[in-house]
Amino acid sequence: MNSDAESIVERRRLKRRISIWRIAAVVLAVLFFGTMVMGDSEMSGSGGILPHVARVNIDGVITNDRKIIDLLDRVGKASQVKAVILEINSPGGTTTGGEAMYDAVRRLAEKKPVVATCGTLATSAAYIVALATDRIFVYGNTITGSVGVIFQWANVTELMKTLGIRFEDVKSGSLKAVPNPFEPTSEEARAVTEEMVDDAMKWFVGLVETRRDIEPSSVPGLTKGRIYSGRQAVGYKLADQIGDERAARAWLVKERGIPAGLHIRQWKPREDRNGLLDLVFDSMASALGFSGSKVAALLDRVTETLELDGLVSVWHPAGR
Repeated sequence: MNSDAESIVERRRLKRRISIWRIAAVVLAVLFFGTMVMGDSEMSGSGGILPHVARVNIDGVITNDRKIIDLLDRVGKASQVKAVILEINSPGGTTTGGEAMYDAVRRLAEKKPVVATCGTLATSAAYIVALATDRIFVYGNTITGSVGVIFQWANVTELMKTLGIRFEDVKSGSLKAVPNPFEPTSEEARAVTEEMVDDAMKWFVGLVETRRDIEPSSVPGLTKGRIYSGRQAVGYKLADQIGDERAARAWLVKERGIPAGLHIRQWKPREDRNGLLDLVFDSMASALGFSGSKVAALLDRVTETLELDGLVSVWHPAGR
């Protein structure tokens, strides 16, 4: 009887020892991995250390995204990157976002050859980004163009009347906080809004004229904000060539002297530290039979201990 009891106690002790060593192994592995990945700021999110052509995706709605702009600046500083392909697939976004990304691409282009390969969409602010590159590649059916700026607001005055609601305010001037969705738009408010939109449009059209070396008025519908297929865009000199990444690579080899044997490697924005470590916790803990959340909580405690000492340039079909 005593022998059985001792055996049970010994098995429990052994199980506890194994659990402790498993946790220790996970902690050490994660800390080592975190040091390797996070410690080298030049390699985090990069395509490697060997010479290569970098690919950067520009997709979704374009905003003044600091992570993307930082990525473009890092690519520009990376000696292993010999050229850059921007893979664009976006309907556009904010005008300021397009401007910020345009400036970032121009800084990059001063250091390395940069080309754009456009997918389904490369319109409005996305086209602003493409304009910053050395050469624009499109598919025959890529939707591009939509050169223009839009400023929209809702007017809910009639709805408020129906609901018996009246909005009141006190402001320092007649043009403060206009246009206002809670009051009819005055001619004065509309005029200054149109003036702002026209100014942004003039800047956008100026980019097209300068970067594409064309007279905007010679392109049908350009100043009216129309869209074009890729074939039309090439015909009107809004884009350079029908082709994909292979065509872009061939052009870089022929026109910019980039070695033909270089691999194309994906560059991505740096991952959020917590998000990356959570992924590591989950995968490693799962492999060892633990709950990722419990391991993360444990490491949080370890970490705490160690630390004791506006305007829009976007194309979209109108909804009906």
